[in-house]
Amino acid sequence: MRVGQSSKFFSSALVVALLLVSAGRLIAQDVRYNFMPRTDFSKYRTYKWVNIGGARPDQIMDAEIKQSVDSQLASRGMTKTDSDKADLYIGYQSAVEQETQWDAWGSRSFGMGMGSWTSSTISVGTLVLDMYDPGTKQLVWTGRATKTIDPSSNHEKNLKKLDKAIAKLLKNYPPKQE
Repeated sequence: MRVGQSSKFFSSALVVALLLVSAGRLIAQDVRYNFMPRTDFSKYRTYKWVNIGGARPDQIMDAEIKQSVDSQLASRGMTKTDSDKADLYIGYQSAVEQETQWDAWGSRSFGMGMGSWTSSTISVGTLVLDMYDPGTKQLVWTGRATKTIDPSSNHEKNLKKLDKAIAKLLKNYPPKQE
């Protein structure tokens, strides 16, 4: 193999590898959270849903998101209330974006390589959950879950994915502090 061919193959292989890594990133669920240091989360026992603005889904999806969060927080001993004297105010924002996913394949034999890639459009949903201390009017906890979604697929399957994402998002709530 000549140096020119080797360089072309290396470049093609690098592009294919990067595309595969990017595609894998989009398929996986990404969950992140952050919280205000030195916050005593043990004092938060009740919460109230509040509208924090931003993008909102339809009424049905809104109820499903809140039900999923309510279930996770109840399992941690928290109680939902409509009282303005709640220990925490909780709100969320959601968005669905269209992204291009690149699928690549390649083969190599006898020093020669071939490869190809195709693109498709996927939907990526993001849910941001925020918790505020109404006394200090400060954000004390925030979390974000991002996952590819298929709005046209089975509704029950999507609900299970939502519950799984919310469980993963709130897995470490309340946060352990040193």
